[in-house]
Amino acid sequence: MAELRKDPVLGRWVIIATERVRRPADFRAPRVPGRPGPCALCAGHEHETPPEVLAYRDPPGGPANGPGWRVRVVPNKFPALRIEHDLERRGHGLYDLMTGVGAHEVVIESPDHDQRLGDLPLAAIEDVLRAYRDRTLDLQRDARFRSIVIFKRHGTRRGPYTGHPTSEILAAPILPLVLGEELHQARTYHDFRERCLFCDILQQEDEERARVVAAGPHVLAFAPFAARVAFETWILPRRHGAAFEAASPEEHQDLARVLRTVLRKLDRSLADPPFQLLVHSAPVGEGDSPSYHWHVEILPQLGWAARVEAVSGLPSNPMPPEDAARFLRDMPD
Repeated sequence: MAELRKDPVLGRWVIIATERVRRPADFRAPRVPGRPGPCALCAGHEHETPPEVLAYRDPPGGPANGPGWRVRVVPNKFPALRIEHDLERRGHGLYDLMTGVGAHEVVIESPDHDQRLGDLPLAAIEDVLRAYRDRTLDLQRDARFRSIVIFKRHGTRRGPYTGHPTSEILAAPILPLVLGEELHQARTYHDFRERCLFCDILQQEDEERARVVAAGPHVLAFAPFAARVAFETWILPRRHGAAFEAASPEEHQDLARVLRTVLRKLDRSLADPPFQLLVHSAPVGEGDSPSYHWHVEILPQLGWAARVEAVSGLPSNPMPPEDAARFLRDMPD
């Protein structure tokens, strides 16, 4: 019988369609083929991108916008928001508007066009996470920004960079809706129980183990109780912390190891599925929040559930998270 499960973080209901339980192979969907390399993001094509804002090179200190880099960050050629404008708010009758101020950057995860994040050496994944942190810390200096969102779309992109391994960073003067809802639910829970909601979730998942996918000394990966899509996976740090950029080096190292494990398990289970990855972190200036807890969410884009949600407004997941976690746990990485 299908179940309705309530997501404690956002308060939304999710359909767990247990009568539709399938094997992982049933979720494998054809991916949008990436464009063959080389492309503008490949090594040796640095002149084809905007000037870099960050790069890690071997040896360190090499000339900017040249070869020899391991990870490189550049402004997006087609930004959703632009940093050059002044922040202006205005009204139009009962409507509110503001200028589209922000920063939109591309994190080039590897100089190799055909490399995937989960296939990179552990040190290279740590470099990617360090680039996220360093760019976040720099963007936070701009008083116009309230939120900095780090996200990755694998196998779902269209555009001039399709195929090359990248992530994106978007700084904005507003809070994304999901982050605002998470903050509200977390504060409400903390006000009532005087505990962090995410810490309680982590403790219960670590004790029950039914939905755990992979565990490290500093982070835990698990399928959330009210997973929206099949094989949705969250990674939470064991130590309470509101801001991703304030995590310790040991936490970032463990995150890199567990993230690689999860991505490899998803690859082997679902044959390199399209997915979205999002780093959930506290708004600018709220890194000491006792109620919020940074984490990473990975959502495979498998098609069927998205069609149901688009029509009904209810997320519908045909794979119980306990079964998804067991499949991934048993899958070698």
